[in-house]
Amino acid sequence: MKPTFGNKLRYRFDNFMSKGTIALIIGLFGISLIIILIATAIITVFSISPAESENLGFIEAFWQSLMRTLDSGTICGDQGWSFRMVMFAVTLGGIFILSALIGVLNSGLESKLESLRKGKSVVVESGHTVILGWSSKVYTIISELAEANSNQKNPCIVILGDIDKVEMEEAIKENVSDMKNTRVVCRSGKPVSMNDLRMVNPDEAKSIIVLAPDKKDPDAEVIKTVLAITNSPDRSCEKFHIVAEINDIKNAGVCKMVGKDEIEVLLSSDIISKITAQTCRQSGLSLVYLDLMVFEGDELYFQPQPELTGKTFGEALFAYEDSALFGLQKADGTTLINPTSNTLIEKGDEVICISEDDDTIKLNGKKHVINESAFSESIQDSPKIEKTLILGWNKRGSMIIHELDAYVSPGSEVTIIADIENIKEQLKEEFEDLQNHKINVYQSDTTHREVLENLGLTHYNHIILLSYAGHLSPDEADSKTLITLLHLRDISEKSDIDMSIVSELLIDENRALAEVTNADDFIVSEKVISLLLTQISEKKELSNVFSDIFNPDGSEIYIKPVTNYVKPGVEVDFYTVLESARRKNETAIGYRLMKDERNSAKKYGVKINPKKSEKIVFEENDKIIVLAED
Repeated sequence: MKPTFGNKLRYRFDNFMSKGTIALIIGLFGISLIIILIATAIITVFSISPAESENLGFIEAFWQSLMRTLDSGTICGDQGWSFRMVMFAVTLGGIFILSALIGVLNSGLESKLESLRKGKSVVVESGHTVILGWSSKVYTIISELAEANSNQKNPCIVILGDIDKVEMEEAIKENVSDMKNTRVVCRSGKPVSMNDLRMVNPDEAKSIIVLAPDKKDPDAEVIKTVLAITNSPDRSCEKFHIVAEINDIKNAGVCKMVGKDEIEVLLSSDIISKITAQTCRQSGLSLVYLDLMVFEGDELYFQPQPELTGKTFGEALFAYEDSALFGLQKADGTTLINPTSNTLIEKGDEVICISEDDDTIKLNGKKHVINESAFSESIQDSPKIEKTLILGWNKRGSMIIHELDAYVSPGSEVTIIADIENIKEQLKEEFEDLQNHKINVYQSDTTHREVLENLGLTHYNHIILLSYAGHLSPDEADSKTLITLLHLRDISEKSDIDMSIVSELLIDENRALAEVTNADDFIVSEKVISLLLTQISEKKELSNVFSDIFNPDGSEIYIKPVTNYVKPGVEVDFYTVLESARRKNETAIGYRLMKDERNSAKKYGVKINPKKSEKIVFEENDKIIVLAED
């Protein structure tokens, strides 16, 4: 059926009305102009004028018509019925147009406010940090970035999440108490959408953090987001600095392939498994890791130090009073953690130091005398068979056991007890490649006191409480972990059994509840991933450092008895401890005083980067924190 003229006119009118507020205002202006021109033409052609007045010229007639369009009260002073009738028609048109204009402006303003509320406007920032995705890790990341940027001018964090903007803002306000001078801008959209990514201006961001969403297949979402960033047709020629969280090691290669040299991939499950495995064998190690990962206090820095060119790493160890040498980054980008003492510092190399700030890394080592008489004889621990008890289970359990297998002696055992149906059959083929471990698997409820009391807890060197992540909700999983932990601590106190326990929690707020049970319960939660994402977003090279210290090959952080280095009861400075460790091809970076192991105000006795000239008398149970190969 051929459309009629009326249909065509209505169609064009509908299209015009749908063009938005500006088009409607222009349309109303056009109608006003037409009305005024018609009235002006009538007055001019028919020589209509107010009573007892001269005929109006075209310009004067146009002006009189315009005034009555804008102000309906002007008609009250008109004289002569012919002139009144024309001006009355103009005034009616003006009233209609002005009313329509007010309605259009009101509607446009409401539409704009609604758009702003939804977070759809483009962010005009530069040098900001972009967070893509929304999860509980956001709160820790914001807190740490605020601390890191506290000495920066007008720092900004921009978040793109697939939930409502107002909801994000309220959640941040509720969970982040102090953002210092940092502004947080939220935008609502899909991180996998190139159009939505443009809102957060990634081209001018100093770093981009891609979070794994709380979905069934989070890695696919992360990979698609990285693909959207790096393959946008409008992207900048400058390289991005992207840090992405991947859960499954099988997907890490794909993510790296997509991001190439613009991305640092953080394997969350792998890292938590490695830290858990290391911490269960060294009580207090998680405290050391957390101390290094947070921006408050001392942290890791890279610094050019041309004054040290030509010196050895062993000589450079003593060049700092209040910074601790951690390693070197060679001119070609190679990272060396705890290199040998005779490693030469060459032109273009940078030192890796633990220091309070980047401007506190100064060659201010004081004159000192090494007290060799305080050195203790080196004690070489013979390898021992270790027994580990794992209570609870999730997919990280297998990775933890494989990590432990690299540290223990042949004949060691791991006993797994979890309240998961058919767990023995599920894990039947998981551990066929283990070299040093025998695996025992039992199904039972670890929250029952009787079950725990019948385990023979004194036979185990280490106890790991794994959450039921993937089997229960985070709250339910943490509740089971806390109940088990409370039972174990009560059994420990009543039976006078010293237990080494590492507990995994999913929600960081539950950490405070867990610490009430006992300061020895070193909690390894996914807060670690948030801290690592933040650290690497601020300094890309830290990815290699953390990768090295989490790897069983090469140097790692160890907490060793003070008697391996100096005699207890003898006053020494840290220069002496440093030299004793150096002679063992180790780098001392701190100590732990066991008298404060239950004192949270003193960080449970952990002291990283102490002033080297300060005198201290160690007790027999105290520990030295070192970088060592074993």
